[in-house]
Amino acid sequence: MLRRILCDMTNSKSGDNTAATEVLETNECWELLRGVSVGRLAVWVDNHPDIFPVNYKVDHGTMVFRTGEGTKLHAALGDAPVAIEADGVDAQTGVAWSVVVKGQASAVKLTQDVLDTIGLLLFPWEAGQKDQFIRIVPSDVSGRRFKVTPPVTWWTPLDDAPTARGE
Repeated sequence: MLRRILCDMTNSKSGDNTAATEVLETNECWELLRGVSVGRLAVWVDNHPDIFPVNYKVDHGTMVFRTGEGTKLHAALGDAPVAIEADGVDAQTGVAWSVVVKGQASAVKLTQDVLDTIGLLLFPWEAGQKDQFIRIVPSDVSGRRFKVTPPVTWWTPLDDAPTARGE
């Protein structure tokens, strides 16, 4: 929201009437999600949110990822809902998009479901045993598309200010 407010303030100062953020239809969201394979899984762990990168596949209106034993698996399969966010930008046009899928995650257990999921050709990027297939059934899918604002419109003199060591 802050970014949106800043863009609106910058546009009104400069007289630029940049197109507003476009809210995407659900079918557009799924189409964009099919075009990339990496997202961020948001889960609830020990009374705080945590985020993990995952590679995923879209499968009949759900999202599937593979993982192994550990925090990500146990948090995803907990009682709290999860979210996956994926995004992209077209370097030629400067148009970016972001899609969030919220829902409940469950382990893929039935033999036929496991076989169908293996058919998605979902290969883990990181070495190690990733034998758990997790399916997220969405309760909400939302997305937006917007033109990336050129840095010159949001740069301030403070951006060149000296910083403390290590920043």
